Amino acid sequence: MDIERRTPENTAIVMIDYVTGFANVISSQTIPENVAGGRALAQTALTFGVPLVLTMGPKDDPRGVLYSEIAAVVGDHPIVNRGLSFDCFDDEGFEAAVEETGRNHLVFAGLTTEGCITHTILSALRRDYEVSLVVDATASASPAAQAASLARLGSYGVTMTTWLGFASELQRTYANEATIAGFREIQANLPAYGMMNESLANVREILGSR
Repeated sequence: MDIERRTPENTAIVMIDYVTGFANVISSQTIPENVAGGRALAQTALTFGVPLVLTMGPKDDPRGVLYSEIAAVVGDHPIVNRGLSFDCFDDEGFEAAVEETGRNHLVFAGLTTEGCITHTILSALRRDYEVSLVVDATASASPAAQAASLARLGSYGVTMTTWLGFASELQRTYANEATIAGFREIQANLPAYGMMNESLANVREILGSR
């Protein structure tokens, strides 16, 4: 089977509406889980040089600002502000930002799955992009809404993935020393991995001191 590997050369990350005002709306995952997933994707973009399109609603939107945990990672990376449409492609600035990446595979995540995520992905498919959805960085107002949205998108051929699964596809091997430090930081968004990496670092320090 011919399955194209996702690489920085063919893939862009699209993060939609990680806005503080939406956080209390979601219930298909916890707020900390959603924050961790968004932060991990932002770290993935920087670690591997994957083009990132970061978009929110209107500037000075009363619904809130970008999650501070994501803002701390992306720094002054440009944010594409949009109007009020659920379909991000209705905004010319967003469509131009996606086209400027020059990538044919889009990896989506954000809020909410039944709203802007679904309708933007459908437009991406209509434009012949290949699409993946990071399910553990994307949330809905209810578990039922999440399940229905994922089922619908899956029926159209959207590939479901996780933030660590996607980062692992880019890293490929622990022997890839150029990005291993960044990859371990991404892993640490899961506390268990963070603790494991600390233990490994401690072992290396002990062995190195002998």
